[in-house]
Amino acid sequence: MPRLAPLPPEHTPALKPHFDFFLGTLGFTPNSVLTMQRKPKLAMALATMNAAVMDPEGEVDLGFRRLIGHVVSKVSGCLYCQAHTLLGAKNFGVSEEKLADIWSYAHSPHYSSKERLALDFALAASAQPNAVTDDQFKELQQHWSDDEIVEILGVIAMFAFLNRWNDTMATPLEPVPTEVATRSVGARGWAAGKHG
Repeated sequence: MPRLAPLPPEHTPALKPHFDFFLGTLGFTPNSVLTMQRKPKLAMALATMNAAVMDPEGEVDLGFRRLIGHVVSKVSGCLYCQAHTLLGAKNFGVSEEKLADIWSYAHSPHYSSKERLALDFALAASAQPNAVTDDQFKELQQHWSDDEIVEILGVIAMFAFLNRWNDTMATPLEPVPTEVATRSVGARGWAAGKHG
């Protein structure tokens, strides 16, 4: 049961242009943003940040950016964001096999060594306390440009906020991300938990 119920999308008409961004990437406005609209400036800021972090003109693949968000969400334990990132990755062309192997990416043939470095970085950067080392950062720089690293860290930082928000609010999961997460990682232990 959510701690604060999401408000209907029409509650704050001024937010419609910001909600439209999510319609294009997920097919619906997330309950997290519908709850956040109680403070329209906060919802606008998140939508603007999300549009910048997930900019289609960026250098890091859009589907892979969602997988980075998934790893961050797995570290924090946010089941809501885990489901949303799998849906986002799927919507941007990530294969079912790659989705199913996200929890075992380190040994999966579906992930390149370059991708593994970025996902290891996401794990270290989202740990509490932060576990990124100078050596790890230098190795990352051998495979990813500085601009790409900024994009990757932007995803990590944004999901750190979203994980705290959604896990604290017990944001209710929508049907489509629930179905994708159940199909992709349900057999490995994922369940909606308090978000169901």
